[in-house]
Amino acid sequence: MDYREIRKKRERNAKVTGIVVTVAVHVLIVVFGAFSGFKYIYPPPEEKSILIEFEEIVEQDPIRVKTGTEPRMENPDPTQHINLVKASEAQVEGRKANLAQEATVGPDGDVEVPEPPREKEINKRALFHAADNTSDKDTLAPQTAYKPSDNLSAGHASGNAKNGKTTGEPNAHLKGRQVLGQIPSPSYGVQRDGVVVVSIWVNNYGEVTKAIAGADGTTVTDNELWAAARSAALKTHFNMAPDAPVLQEGTITYNFKLK
Repeated sequence: MDYREIRKKRERNAKVTGIVVTVAVHVLIVVFGAFSGFKYIYPPPEEKSILIEFEEIVEQDPIRVKTGTEPRMENPDPTQHINLVKASEAQVEGRKANLAQEATVGPDGDVEVPEPPREKEINKRALFHAADNTSDKDTLAPQTAYKPSDNLSAGHASGNAKNGKTTGEPNAHLKGRQVLGQIPSPSYGVQRDGVVVVSIWVNNYGEVTKAIAGADGTTVTDNELWAAARSAALKTHFNMAPDAPVLQEGTITYNFKLK
């Protein structure tokens, strides 16, 4: 038996199977309809409908308002001056002073008087809190000595650096630190004078690690003078201070003079 005959046989079997399945399904439907109580009504009942009546909306006439007329005299005289309507005023103008009771101050009066601000009193005990201390802790140094001793050199408010001078020498200010040797003078070739304040940052070893010219107090904007001041500031050395901040900020002031 070749492939063609096998194919034809399969097609015949498929047709027979389809017919049998179709007949069986229809038989099951008929049996289900007969035993399920389903009844076919013939003739079918009349269709029921709903009647909706639309009432006509009676249009109401809008309320008509007549536009008013300008107020005028009953018998206007064209020769007289036109007086426009204005707000009503009192017929009689008062000419006497107001004789009401004068407002008074006090607990029963109606005028509120604010209390004046009080000045905060200074605690006299806090003015010279160490004046009666006779110990050897050098607490009287900032009050009696010309400049603090070495006991307060690390972190003292007034510092031990050089004070400002009028001779043109640089002035360094770093709290609690001293300049080792002399402050290097900047080298410059321009014929200009002025003050350049350089902000410096000093480490615990006394080395200036960062310098920026142009801080508050600078009176000149020449780039060459700024560069000379910054270069000189980086060469400045201070005393070592292990207890000082890792980078302590201060200033060096350079007073440039005409050569």
